[in-house]
Amino acid sequence: MALSRDMSAEQAFEVVQTLLDAPEDRFPLTFNSDLPRIRELFHAATRNQWDPKTDVDWDQLDPSKYTEDQRYAARLYWSRRAWSEYGAISESPALQVRFGVENRPSDMQLFFTIRSQEEARHAEACHAMAEKLGGYIEKPVQQLFEGSVSTHGVRRAALNADVPLEGIIAALVCTAEEIAFDVFKHLNDVTHDPVAKQIVRYIMRDESRHCAFGWYFLEAICEQLTPEQKKMIEDAVITMMEKVELNGYHSAWLAPESPASNAEVEADRITYEAGLGSTVEEVEKPVFIATVQRIREQMRALGIELPPFTHPKLGTI
Repeated sequence: MALSRDMSAEQAFEVVQTLLDAPEDRFPLTFNSDLPRIRELFHAATRNQWDPKTDVDWDQLDPSKYTEDQRYAARLYWSRRAWSEYGAISESPALQVRFGVENRPSDMQLFFTIRSQEEARHAEACHAMAEKLGGYIEKPVQQLFEGSVSTHGVRRAALNADVPLEGIIAALVCTAEEIAFDVFKHLNDVTHDPVAKQIVRYIMRDESRHCAFGWYFLEAICEQLTPEQKKMIEDAVITMMEKVELNGYHSAWLAPESPASNAEVEADRITYEAGLGSTVEEVEKPVFIATVQRIREQMRALGIELPPFTHPKLGTI
């Protein structure tokens, strides 16, 4: 059965679902791309859609098990996590514009239509978790995250023709999302609440594809890059690391110390101890260091040299 204007919404949904469930060799879209691994990621994403409303077993969440302080801390954590996801939603449309203007392979554009949906689901799930624990908190401790969690300056570069697309992918995907994947992989190990753990696992699964896209893309084009382009990629990654990640984008304990940041870090500790998500400095620090070292090694293999990064709580890595 094919889609038609006369179909009901229910009939159309059934047709689309049949297409999405079809084996790859029967998928109706035609690709003329030199990046088959990215095409495979697109198909994997379409086969692994999830709905925060129905696929998360919200009935397993029992807020009464937790103290008022634990619930408030977890609300703060999940609200902040949702807030950080809102900015991520804007990445995909901006990058799709660049893919189109620069006539990049259609696979890349199609993959980012799925990526955009996944980032929206992450935000929805985190927002819902905060709501069910007592209420979403609007823009928690905003001053702490100026220049970091919003990353608007970095994302704005996606529409700056002077910044190569490769640099944007390296910074936003191969760096920020690589760290995000390891953050959620770590959270999966330390989170005990069944609903919080489900959310973490769904997001981790999506992030694994996002990271794979970035590295597949860079590997495919690295031999064509000039030394000047590689230097611009290096600069973009340095900006992401120094201005965003080391300022507390994914981990509040990395933010510059202040009464506001100390309050966030304490809330994260309470959330961690309750098993409701989040983590703490002494547990996550080796994970973060290992991630940065791995990113450096993978970049080096592509001919991109990253300098050492210094942070008061990490030393030089």
